[in-house]
Amino acid sequence: MPDSDLTRLLQAWRDGDGRALTAAIEQVYAELRRIAAQRIGRHGESATLSPTELVHEAVLGLLPAPMDFANRTHFLATLSLAMRAILVDHARARAADKRGGNRLRLSLSRLDADDAAEAALDLLGLEQALTQLERFDPRCGQVMHLTYFGGLAQDEIAGLLNVSVPTVKRELRFARSWLLKAIGEEA
Repeated sequence: MPDSDLTRLLQAWRDGDGRALTAAIEQVYAELRRIAAQRIGRHGESATLSPTELVHEAVLGLLPAPMDFANRTHFLATLSLAMRAILVDHARARAADKRGGNRLRLSLSRLDADDAAEAALDLLGLEQALTQLERFDPRCGQVMHLTYFGGLAQDEIAGLLNVSVPTVKRELRFARSWLLKAIGEEA
């Protein structure tokens, strides 16, 4: 099914056709599950949610207020942001329950794609640093979020943000450096 069909389904849902959301989710379900699995799949022993549960919680968050999605990328980015919020909420709940012990941990290998070693960082520390970055430079924060949490390609991010691919690459380099420095200072 072409992206334009997904856009039409999302517009039909916005206009009140509940079945259209079901069809739209079916079209991108495998991709949403892949995004969720990237975030928690490598650390299943400490995760409180499965990728399927994470996708379902994100989709349930859409139900109360249909949005006007521009395209597939916008839809996936929005669900990605919802997944981020859900993971952070679950990590905070676990940290509160355990008083800081055994927090949900995620690999940030996409952060360090140029390095051979993977960094395993605390999700709550990442969330705090990413929030600071978004306050300092909103577009850099968006680029980092769409890359790390959304799993979007640089050309998709460029299209969504209405900037060039070289701009996305520059923003991503800066965001990686900024986040690694911010997280390093917290450790």
